[in-house]
Amino acid sequence: MPVQWAGTQNNLGIALVAIAERETGTTRLEEAVTAYRAALQERTLEHMPLDWAVTQNNLGDALLNLGQRESGTARLKEAIATFRATLDERTRERLPLDWATTQNNLGVALWRLGGRESQTDRLEEAVAAFHAALEESRRERAQLQWAMIQTNLGTALRALGERETGTSRLEEAIAAYESALRVFVSAGSDRYVEICRTGRDLSLALLNHRRR
Repeated sequence: MPVQWAGTQNNLGIALVAIAERETGTTRLEEAVTAYRAALQERTLEHMPLDWAVTQNNLGDALLNLGQRESGTARLKEAIATFRATLDERTRERLPLDWATTQNNLGVALWRLGGRESQTDRLEEAVAAFHAALEESRRERAQLQWAMIQTNLGTALRALGERETGTSRLEEAIAAYESALRVFVSAGSDRYVEICRTGRDLSLALLNHRRR
C-alpha cells in the first residue's frame, strides 16, 4: 500500500536521524533526507496535508542537521525553505503547538545561517521566529519547550549583540537565558542548565566590557 510505504519511509528517516545523533558523519542524514523525500512522493500536500506537514518538518530537521555539519550554506537554505513551506499548512490557527515547534526549528536554521553571513538580517529573522514560537509555546502550556525556545532566543540575541555596539541585545539575551535557567534548574535538566549558564555568562562578560 502506497500510504503505508510512505509511513515506513518517514519512520525510516526518523530512525536514521536518531542514529546520526550518535555519529559525526553525514551519511545517515543524507539517507534520512532521501527517505523523507521518498515519503513525500505519496504524502502529498493535496491528498494528505497533515502527514505532508509532519514529513516536511522532519525533512527540514534533517537538512538543518546536515547544514550544521557542513561548511556551506546550501543545506541551511534548503532547511529554511522547507520549514517555511511547512508553516503554510501547519498554521497557528489549526495546530498552534506544532506551528510553534516549526517556528522554533525555522529560528534555529536562520540563526545557524546568520552565523555564516556578514549581515545580521538572518539573525533578526531568527529572533522574530523565536518570539513567534513563544506566543503559542507558553510556559504554562509546555514548560520545557518554552525554556528551550527561550534558550535559542538568548543565543540568537547574543549573536546579534556581539555584532552591534549597543547593549540592549545583550541585556535581552541575559533575560532570556535566566528565564530558561529557572525552569531547567527546577526540572533538574543539567545539560541545559550548563548551556544557559554558559550563554548567560558570555553575554554578561561582553555587556560588562561595553559598560566600562
